[in-house]
Amino acid sequence: MIQIHLKEGTPFVWNAEDAQEIREQHRLTGCLVGALARQPQQNMRLGLPLQLLPEEARLLLEIKAAVLVRSMPGGEQDDGNKEMESYSSDSDEDGCEKEKRGKEEKILQPEVEAYQNELDESYKEQRRLAIENKKEFLQSHVMHMPTGKKKSKRRKQSENISICTSEQPSSEANTSILQELENLESRFNFPQDTMMVQIPTARRGAGKLETVDWNIPSDHWPYPGQQNHETRYRVLRDLWDKGYYISAGNKFGGDFLVYPGDPLRFHAHYIAVCCPYKKRIPVYSLIAMGRLGTNVKKTLLLCSVDSNGDVTYTSLQWTGFQ
Repeated sequence: MIQIHLKEGTPFVWNAEDAQEIREQHRLTGCLVGALARQPQQNMRLGLPLQLLPEEARLLLEIKAAVLVRSMPGGEQDDGNKEMESYSSDSDEDGCEKEKRGKEEKILQPEVEAYQNELDESYKEQRRLAIENKKEFLQSHVMHMPTGKKKSKRRKQSENISICTSEQPSSEANTSILQELENLESRFNFPQDTMMVQIPTARRGAGKLETVDWNIPSDHWPYPGQQNHETRYRVLRDLWDKGYYISAGNKFGGDFLVYPGDPLRFHAHYIAVCCPYKKRIPVYSLIAMGRLGTNVKKTLLLCSVDSNGDVTYTSLQWTGFQ
């Protein structure tokens, strides 16, 4: 079952397999908000965790595909954290930060050394594989050299050119490749910063997890009963039941963007704006939303939930003067 972790009222998914299941099996996209380990100072491509809209999280909970949890601050923790807390409690109240930091480093030293040893072993293994790959590449060139030379000989014989002139460059190239093969182990350059590293695909829990009842409003999950949330959820659920993909519509001034298929393959067709049923909307707001939808080549969808719980849709397109 998918675990949705709450952090200050925001639902996150920290497991890569859960994030993949959410997209492939449940047609929900969410938004990746984590930095990449290799490129932390850019925001074009992001990684875990996957941040969900409250409505997306509720849909997963309602279809019993996920469970809502939160980390308990006073829960059970791993032994290292317990030991660190014991050291922290023994320190003076006025704080000897240097001594405290030294004790923490001493506790974490075995883990740091184990991780560094693992990186060193991985580097050696990757360097060995890279050398073998380079050897195969050079050996394949040595094996193909005679074939090319014979072809060159035939061609130059037909042109009445001396064979000796064609043999010399080929033999020199062959010799240089053989010399490179002999000195490959000592001269092969494989920078350590180019090695592949293991990227975590799940979040290590900070403590004991507590299941949160998503039907009851609380400080950690305040959405149940809120009119805006209920309207947004009814709209999202109705569109989802119709087979659409839905994502957040903030960047286009709406509540949701509605796609006919996976957003990686399709552009959004609609900008869904949720509004209370039979509530008056100022004309200038309609004009602004209609023009915005037309400028980005999407249809504006005004969505409301009537007293019977049914969702009604009104499409709006700016056509200009005709």
